[in-house]
Amino acid sequence: MNKIVECVPNFSEGKDLALVDDIVSAIKTAKVLDVHSDPDHNRSVVTILGEPEAVKQAAFDLTERAMQLLDVNDHEGEHPFVGVMDVVPFVPVSGISINETSKLAHDFGNDLWKKLKLPVYFYGKAAKKRERGELPDVRRGGYFILRQEIDKPERKPDVGKGLHVTAGAVAVGVRDFLIAYNVNLESQDLDIAKSIAKNIREKSGGLAGVRALGIDLKSKGITQVSINLTDHKMTSLKAVFDEVKKWAGEYQVNVLDSEIVGMIPKEAIFPEMNEHLKLKVVPKLI
Repeated sequence: MNKIVECVPNFSEGKDLALVDDIVSAIKTAKVLDVHSDPDHNRSVVTILGEPEAVKQAAFDLTERAMQLLDVNDHEGEHPFVGVMDVVPFVPVSGISINETSKLAHDFGNDLWKKLKLPVYFYGKAAKKRERGELPDVRRGGYFILRQEIDKPERKPDVGKGLHVTAGAVAVGVRDFLIAYNVNLESQDLDIAKSIAKNIREKSGGLAGVRALGIDLKSKGITQVSINLTDHKMTSLKAVFDEVKKWAGEYQVNVLDSEIVGMIPKEAIFPEMNEHLKLKVVPKLI
């Protein structure tokens, strides 16, 4: 069986699509399955698939090009970030173990520092420190807070030192399939979106495997509950949408529609899903 790995790099540009295309065009060694750009998040999510070394090289080339064209100090966007290449998660798909994938992630991180002088934080199943098991723990406060705290022992990178002057840092991890899912609200009240996000997230006693943020989509004049579903087998997309809709009803706010960022596993779909979730675009399956 061939070893197959998925990688889903997120970089800090989602407004200038020509610039996004330029950065993504650096990928030559693996297949690009999907590119999703959002102007309010000011972020692009790329889904890459292939054999481990080919995917690792593709992620490196993508990172190098992003570093050449972007400056983290100029970046503005609603989504949290720590660098121009904010996060690079590797996902074992077939024929490869978590341990092997973690070694791949560690080798990738070491290459980033050795060749590009980009400091690296390892998270998820590739974490080298217990307190970096979750991505939000690494990204706490975002780039501008990290820049102030980088010399504190608990905030020093796992590989390298300090921050790259224009690229910041990057979080490199290993995880299972994650579904990035956004629900748009017919409201400009950011406090409502933040409250719904708090109510549904696992950390606050909500749904298992759910992380969520309330985000202001200024270009559309609405707000959004931005969700990461880390375990769709434990909590389904339907359950997440229904919970957001329930809380939106409590605040007398309508759910406009929703969107899936990137690709989702086939087993995550359910009958009449597109209609139930009010999806704007039919999701791609992996």
